[in-house]
Amino acid sequence: MKPANPYARSMPAIVKALLAWFSSQARDLPWRRTRDPYAIWISEIMLQQTRVAAVIPYWERWMKHLPTIEALARARQERIHRLWAGLGYYRRARNLHRAAQQIVRAARAGAPKAPVRFPSAFDEILALPGIGRYTAGAVASIAFGQPRPAVDGNVMRVLARLLAVEGNLCEKQTNSILWRHAEHLTQAAEPAGACGELNQALMELGSLICLPATPRCGACPVRRFCVAAREGRTNELPERAKRPKPQTKHFAAFICRQAGRYLARQRPAGVVNAHLWEFPNAEMPAGRTLASASRQALGGEFSLRPFGVVKHTITRYRITLRIFWAAPASGCKAARNGAGVWRTLDQLRALPFPSAHRRVLDKIAVLGEPAAVN
Repeated sequence: MKPANPYARSMPAIVKALLAWFSSQARDLPWRRTRDPYAIWISEIMLQQTRVAAVIPYWERWMKHLPTIEALARARQERIHRLWAGLGYYRRARNLHRAAQQIVRAARAGAPKAPVRFPSAFDEILALPGIGRYTAGAVASIAFGQPRPAVDGNVMRVLARLLAVEGNLCEKQTNSILWRHAEHLTQAAEPAGACGELNQALMELGSLICLPATPRCGACPVRRFCVAAREGRTNELPERAKRPKPQTKHFAAFICRQAGRYLARQRPAGVVNAHLWEFPNAEMPAGRTLASASRQALGGEFSLRPFGVVKHTITRYRITLRIFWAAPASGCKAARNGAGVWRTLDQLRALPFPSAHRRVLDKIAVLGEPAAVN
């Protein structure tokens, strides 16, 4: 038996205040102008660990080129990677592809001309590759109006403050309490047919008002219900988990040029940035020489000339990528051994590169090749 909800009486009033606020203050985002579950699904996957402003042009381009589940299922993986390039966490894109193919197979099983529709049942959505409880709840509530909660990091923070939920948000018990509160709220929104709007309102509140460090309590539509605001505990709640210390990594990337073409390689399956393209490179732990790194990356000794530095961040890693021209390019054994291919700049631009190596490509296009390198 579930414990009684101590905030049950307040839930309808909280929902009413949130819906009124969202109706007048919500950002005009392109995926909010549709109830197409496919379009909503794509937006939710793109928004994972990515800022809204960064997602908008990607979502619009994706929907222009792959407007339906069938179009996504038919697309070549390389095309999908190109459309995704720059968003990071490329497994998300590969899971989208796999899920679309799974939906099409299920629709066409025994009926080749059957229409392909995104599943509406929560359990069927949850069973798709790359979809967890949050995304399934978001699509089910927003696209289909179902009373399913969708609890992401922003919503956790809002609920922890609003209802004074103690404990680390990552702990199972605390997480379970927050999901239960979110479920009560969506159920309170169901009579108004506004479960999706309620979930979006909670997300929006966490994005714009109930900020991690400096919450804008004066602009909060549910401040009068907020226990943390009433008790002066907005800086204490939610309890903050200790972040892992950033780790520094150094890499060297090598540019080989031969007859107007450049050496590039595709990353294998099962690694970070799998299937994306990059320039030959090697990690540079303390004490490693450039000669050793170039031998690993290129298969021989090369005359190296510095070309620049690219710094970027992946989760907790702070990465410095030092770039070198490698000459003579005709000595690059890697290409002859099948570890790379030679492509023109235009051909490279058409390939999906991770952001750091895309910046290397941009440097080549803008600055050109040093005169001393053949």
